[in-house]
Amino acid sequence: MENLPQSRRKFIKTLTLLIVSGGLLVRYLTPRTIGKRRVLASAAAADVPPGGALVFRDERLALLRDDAGFYALSLVCTHLGCTVTVSEDALSCPCHGSRFDRLGKVLRGPADRPLTRFNVEQHGERVEVVA
Repeated sequence: MENLPQSRRKFIKTLTLLIVSGGLLVRYLTPRTIGKRRVLASAAAADVPPGGALVFRDERLALLRDDAGFYALSLVCTHLGCTVTVSEDALSCPCHGSRFDRLGKVLRGPADRPLTRFNVEQHGERVEVVA
């Protein structure tokens, strides 16, 4: 039987490499867990007029209300990320001319994807936009 020289230092390096690689592999293969509910904006239900919108400039989102209830849209244009402006009949991008209907669907390009919709929860007289 042949005796292979192996130092204690080489053994420890190999063992450390295997443990670190195994940890990284487990981290890579484990699905991400859903984090806590995060409230992006909150308002009183009376602050949003029927058929109107309440714009949160800092959060770049709009809380809208129609006959079906409340819904929220991102004000980030899906073309290049400009902030969309809200009018009575549509949402429009001042940078490149994209237009979206009040539900966020593209009416005119260059944007080719609808605006992002956020979840809305109503708690009594408060309406919360959550992510």
